[in-house]
Amino acid sequence: MNQPGFNGLLIVVAVGFGAPFLLGLFPRVRLPSVVFEIVAGIVIGPSVLGWVEIDDTISVLALMGLAILLFLAGLEIDFTRLRGRLLRLALVGWAMSFAIAFAIALLLKAVDLVETPLLVTIILCATSLGVIIPVLKDAGELESKFGQLILAAASTADFGAVILLSFFFSGEGGPGSTAVLLAAFIGLLAVTFFVVRGAEHSRRIGDDLLRLQDSSAQIRVRAAMLLMIAFVALAEALGLEVILGSFAAGALLSLLDQDRRMTHANFRTKLEAIGFGLFIPVFFVASGVRFDLSALLDKPSNLAMVPIFLAALLAVRGLPALGYRGLIGSRRATIAGVLQATSLPFIVAATAIGQELGLMGAAEASALIAAGLLSVLIFPVTGLTMLKRAMEEEGTPAPERAVAEPTPRMAM
Repeated sequence: MNQPGFNGLLIVVAVGFGAPFLLGLFPRVRLPSVVFEIVAGIVIGPSVLGWVEIDDTISVLALMGLAILLFLAGLEIDFTRLRGRLLRLALVGWAMSFAIAFAIALLLKAVDLVETPLLVTIILCATSLGVIIPVLKDAGELESKFGQLILAAASTADFGAVILLSFFFSGEGGPGSTAVLLAAFIGLLAVTFFVVRGAEHSRRIGDDLLRLQDSSAQIRVRAAMLLMIAFVALAEALGLEVILGSFAAGALLSLLDQDRRMTHANFRTKLEAIGFGLFIPVFFVASGVRFDLSALLDKPSNLAMVPIFLAALLAVRGLPALGYRGLIGSRRATIAGVLQATSLPFIVAATAIGQELGLMGAAEASALIAAGLLSVLIFPVTGLTMLKRAMEEEGTPAPERAVAEPTPRMAM
């Protein structure tokens, strides 16, 4: 790793600024800026131009970006939706996804395309909730039965993937000791929940938070960052994955911070500003810089893995959606399957962990990330087009948009 400095970081941050800015000049281009950021990172990195290499400064900011990305992904989860029939369908669907993914991973292992089938299984089971939400909002389906089911399924997939990745690929004593560590981690989460919930009943604390939340103290933002870093540090101390700590902290905050009285309506916007303003773009651009293009292009079989993994994503997350037919009908179940197959941030994070542990080669990791990039490019646009066509045939008016909406953000 190179010596720390600001020259490389300047180029990375400039790319992070330029990607959404350029896309904003062409609002008809429905491309998530994260795709642009990763591709630009590949171009400026050692694989193409060689302008930037990962140094300590970029590495620290990218690690913070990963933590905040997973924190915001946990914050996206609405626990009020995870109940009843929606939760049952989501759980059954994700269990089917895991079974299909494991079968596919074993087949790929048999033809020597993957090294660790279980890791690939977990990667294929994830869904990008941060991309799906804007698509459903764009179609006016966010609060519909269809939209609620997809959000429940995506939230379940996020939870399941993070938990299983931590369970099987954390710690040094095997799944048994990891289960004990996970139990301790969950116990501390529960203690934190009840301590904070108890503190909420204090009028003095509540008045203090209200007084300081929009001052230079930004006390709620500082408390959220403290919560995230505390659980990241706890996960690290227990030998668990950092992404579990940040994701769990976000989910805990989502559970605690319902704000039904709207006393701090801008709180989550402030958190997103911290993440998407600096740290998360640095993480995605740095992921592009680390992308080993030469390993992907080294053999035709490596490049062939990209469409294979893309088809696997569609099969793993798409086929279980057929079980939704009884609730939303066959046509919308198909659309749900296409949308659920979108995945990128978790792929980037999990492949980095796999390479760090020596469980995944550079070519395999690059092929998975490339498939994730294609899934973000293809599946949301395809799903939205199919959904709007279905709405037209059903006689449901599409929502009017006075101005073009920004490209979807990426939180998991």
